[in-house]
Amino acid sequence: MKLTGTPFFVLTVVLFAASLALAMAQWLGRGALFEPARTAQGRRTPLRALSYLGTVLLCQFTAVALVFVIVNNENQLYDSWGDLLGNSSHVRSVPVPPKDEGLAGDRSAGPSGSPAPKVPQAFHAPDSDAVPRNVKQADLKGRLSGVEGEVLVWTPPQYDDPAYKDKTFPVVELLVGFPGSSSAWFGDAMEATKQLEPRMKSGQVTPFILVAPRVTIFGNTDTGCADVPGKVNADTWLSRDVPQMIVDNFRADTTADRWALSGYSAGAHCALRLALSHPNRYRAAISMSGYNDPAGEPSSLTGKDPKLRDSANPLHILTHAATPPNVALYVTGKRGDGLEDATALQQAAKSPTTVTPFETTGAHLTSTWKPLVVPTFTWLSGIIPPR
Repeated sequence: MKLTGTPFFVLTVVLFAASLALAMAQWLGRGALFEPARTAQGRRTPLRALSYLGTVLLCQFTAVALVFVIVNNENQLYDSWGDLLGNSSHVRSVPVPPKDEGLAGDRSAGPSGSPAPKVPQAFHAPDSDAVPRNVKQADLKGRLSGVEGEVLVWTPPQYDDPAYKDKTFPVVELLVGFPGSSSAWFGDAMEATKQLEPRMKSGQVTPFILVAPRVTIFGNTDTGCADVPGKVNADTWLSRDVPQMIVDNFRADTTADRWALSGYSAGAHCALRLALSHPNRYRAAISMSGYNDPAGEPSSLTGKDPKLRDSANPLHILTHAATPPNVALYVTGKRGDGLEDATALQQAAKSPTTVTPFETTGAHLTSTWKPLVVPTFTWLSGIIPPR
């Protein structure tokens, strides 16, 4: 049973109610089953006292479980038991990625240098009940990264319009925080499509293809969306395997000027890092309450290694770039939670790099980031306009 959605929520409500009923029946002493057993001296037996304690603990456990399910459904943190327990591995192998040939398609290793053939992908309805049914899911096995995981894809209203049958569409990769489920961007946590679809229809927002790939791929460790030799190729998964699948199966633009990223929390750090590391693949990135130093996430794999900690820091990438990358960044945060990092990026940026900071006041929660979806995509539409 999935951790998100109605069935598991109803189950936890029923179990909580049943535990309360059991406790009330014991305390009121109704029925022979719950009548306190006593010794010949009139004292209750230890077994009966333990049964009372067990019932109290059961009530506490079911109450905590119910609260967890409510919070999990609200923020889409864990989709499966494997994600919750941190024992689901999505890394099949860790090959050395070949040379990056850009968004036009990774080239084959053959001497002719001809483009690799397109790989059709099977799509099905999303596994998560929290995701709208107009979102497609692919279970992708990354050819270059050795990573496998779900990728959720939503196409804009214009995509199936006959008037646009010869048009290609820009793409935004949506990255969640850690822990986080790819369904969060489409479910109640962020409601990206619900908010953006009417604005795409009206022309207020560019009709983007929205792509939410799995980000939690290395157990209960945050990869920092980096390639770590011998451990995980998270960067290659997100910046090469996932985009190649989109280009192969959808009418997606194949130039960096028409691709962007958006993320929150650890996903915001990833969005900045990937955009600055791959200006040959991305034109813009949106960061909501992100951070520069990967050690800002206690479970970060890159934050624990001094060398990786520097190389994965968006500020370090920006200041050490051979030439300023042609990327536009929109970075939100409140004081003490991302705003100072946004200011540091703005001060370090040199043309053609642009950084737009935006101060927020809310907590580090999806309830703060959800209202930012429309204004950030409105900004992005100025960077990547419709055509």
